[in-house]
Amino acid sequence: MADTINSDIFALSPIAMWIEDFSAVKQLFDQWRAQGIDDIRSYLREDITRAQHCSSLIRVMDVNRKTLDLFEAEDLSALTAGLGRIFRDDMLDTHVNELGDLFDGKHTFSSATVNYTLSGRRLDIQLRGAVMPGHEETLGKVLLTTEDVTEREDARRAEQMHRRQAEGIFEHSPISLWIEDFSRVKSLIEDVRFRGIVDFRTFMDVHPEFVRRCMSEIRVIEVNQATLDLFVAPDRMTLLRRLGEVFRGEMEKPFREQLIDLWNGKLHHDREVVNYALDGTERNLLLHFSVFPGHENDWSRVQVALTDITARKKAEAYLEYLGKHDVLTKLYNRAFYAEEINRLERSQLRPVSVVMIDLNGLKAINDALGHATGDTLLQRVGEILNGAVVAPNQAARIGGDEFAILMPGADARAIALLIESIRNLLRINNQYYSSLPISLSLGSATSEPGEAIESVIRRADAAMYEDKKAHYEQAKTALDG
Repeated sequence: MADTINSDIFALSPIAMWIEDFSAVKQLFDQWRAQGIDDIRSYLREDITRAQHCSSLIRVMDVNRKTLDLFEAEDLSALTAGLGRIFRDDMLDTHVNELGDLFDGKHTFSSATVNYTLSGRRLDIQLRGAVMPGHEETLGKVLLTTEDVTEREDARRAEQMHRRQAEGIFEHSPISLWIEDFSRVKSLIEDVRFRGIVDFRTFMDVHPEFVRRCMSEIRVIEVNQATLDLFVAPDRMTLLRRLGEVFRGEMEKPFREQLIDLWNGKLHHDREVVNYALDGTERNLLLHFSVFPGHENDWSRVQVALTDITARKKAEAYLEYLGKHDVLTKLYNRAFYAEEINRLERSQLRPVSVVMIDLNGLKAINDALGHATGDTLLQRVGEILNGAVVAPNQAARIGGDEFAILMPGADARAIALLIESIRNLLRINNQYYSSLPISLSLGSATSEPGEAIESVIRRADAAMYEDKKAHYEQAKTALDG
């Protein structure tokens, strides 16, 4: 009765089962042991044909239906005839360990190995073996199970491949990537919410230290090579140790807005920020923040991508500069001057003072010495005015040889000090360029109550022409003398 039940279990088992006779292998083991071989594994790996010989001595006594189905065999005869196609290649590496266990006197063994069906399909196998009771001395009956784990192993290999691909994409991305843990930031924000705070922006206005606390609670998990390159860091540890040099200056302001986004449930957002490389140079960056899928409830995995837009920002700044400045003198241009007049006209700030300046004799110098020499004189005027005029006052080149200085909130005394500074710098400049001195005519005016800015400019312009006339008379007198 018991034998019948055992026979049924063997035949109907959903796992492939083999009963094999290892007695010939046992006899070979005894011979090798008598020859003084005690490290069977090294002995077999020395010459893999020894393992192949052991395998050829194993006799298959019986298999169940599942075994035939798994290996695509019609019957036991077909299976045994094709054993050379089933047990090959990678099988021998693991077979050495199985033989080693038996040689060492163990009665069970297991391994993960590879078999092949008779049609050549690869199978990942979880093999387990046990010497059957009563056959421990001879190894005459060994029960083996071969569980097909191909699907599981395929999934594992696919997962490994995807992980390697993801790691490769992360590491070799041309964009700076950071993996960070924001879980403590989430806890701090939720604590504020729990306390009944509704207006988070006002809360941070009142408690600016909260922003700095949140910044200190961010944990950097990983950065890629592009990050090290971007911030001129020799290695990851150096970068992490010196993060205070990277995130400084105006960083708190955009981070504050980032916290507001997170408060409002925006787990993906972009903004422009300014960071600093370890060599002190500024980096204009486009920051993309994204909480990883599956971590929406704890923010423990966040990706921060930083795109370097420094070159673009410099180009934009230069284009903006060109739109407002005269390239030759580095002063503001006429377009900016006109906009500033309109702004001052609308402003309630009074008084407003104006200084008008003309470079005397520019046309004659252009005609006699060429426009390159004339441009040099204009550049020198630009140097003088840039040295004398500081904000909120603004100097502009408004014509070929004409310049203007707008002075919001300045009175006659401020004008006198500025003109004195200009004349001092002019004297120094002429001493340096003694072979070609510059002559400037200046006129100024300060707004009266209710007076339009254009009226102030006309009065300053008239005063400048009076000064120019005086220069002309002086020059004429000197020639006549």
